[in-house]
Amino acid sequence: MECPKWVISLDVYWHGLVEAMRLLLSLDSEVMEIIFRTLHVSGTATIIGMLIGLPLGTIIALSSFPGRKLIVSMVNLGMGLPPVVVGLWVTLTLSRYGPLGLLGLLYTPSAMITAQVIIATPIITGFTIAAIQSLNPKIRLQILALGASRLQLLWLLLREARLGLLAAIIAGFGGAISEVGASMMVGGNLKGSTMVLTTTTVLSVNKGEYELATALSIILLVLAFGITAALTAGQQRGR
Repeated sequence: MECPKWVISLDVYWHGLVEAMRLLLSLDSEVMEIIFRTLHVSGTATIIGMLIGLPLGTIIALSSFPGRKLIVSMVNLGMGLPPVVVGLWVTLTLSRYGPLGLLGLLYTPSAMITAQVIIATPIITGFTIAAIQSLNPKIRLQILALGASRLQLLWLLLREARLGLLAAIIAGFGGAISEVGASMMVGGNLKGSTMVLTTTTVLSVNKGEYELATALSIILLVLAFGITAALTAGQQRGR
């Protein structure tokens, strides 16, 4: 009697979980390398995106200038920018005959970081704008009335918006670490060089290695959950 398809699926899930535990407990060298590269690429992209997005979002939120609504609209568009579009643009820019082709960055982790920065930065910027604009406008007047300098005003506003700013960082990291299309296009998914958890999972599926793909996806979820949980703990402690 043929087994139902859902039973086969559950069997793949179970064996994938077992394989994930085996790979982690045995400290499989190839998987550890992929995990560390994933952390390096996505972590670096998030930090760079944070260094750009937090100040930029703060300036946009607190300033009034011609074309501001257009810039905010562009930021909001960037928050939903398709990764394959980013991958195409970065590939064309870094290709041999592209404007930055002489740098030789295509199919390297640096190219993957570049693509993920472009994805994460608008997310962090947009969340930062929303976090600061959600503050009661009277807070700024009250702080100024107490004799605070502009620098003190900025610091106090950022402290008031810290929950939203941490949410911006969490969202930016989530956008970076979950990205796959752009990373495959600009990184090439080269073994020992540019393979990360997302691209390796896709490769395993294409090869029909569903149990390995499930194991890698579980490892990715555990990794993302661990980092997000740590950031969330800091966010909620800030309450």
